[in-house]
Amino acid sequence: MCPALVAVPLLVATLSAGCISTKFGREFASPDTRAITVGKTDKREIQRLFGEPYQVGIDSGDATWRWFFGRRSWSTERTKDLTVRWNGDGTVKSYAFTSNFPDDMKRLK
Repeated sequence: MCPALVAVPLLVATLSAGCISTKFGREFASPDTRAITVGKTDKREIQRLFGEPYQVGIDSGDATWRWFFGRRSWSTERTKDLTVRWNGDGTVKSYAFTSNFPDDMKRLK
């Protein structure tokens, strides 16, 4: 078999793989800092704003919900992560949001 017949399709496949974007997690809206109030905002409101959590767990005895989304392409990786820690009465005890998506970086700096 001619080496060129093997090399050309392999080269095309390798180069086109760089154009593919991979998503992971579950997309969710980035929070507005005024949307979540510690001790007041409840689980129903958080779920309405961000959808079903991607993960649930426990942190130091407190229930936690987590939303995570990422997009990876050939040269960049963008991620955002929201974690909400709950009081026993179902209101927000604390929360953390991090992101390196350009819009969030501008808005939160």
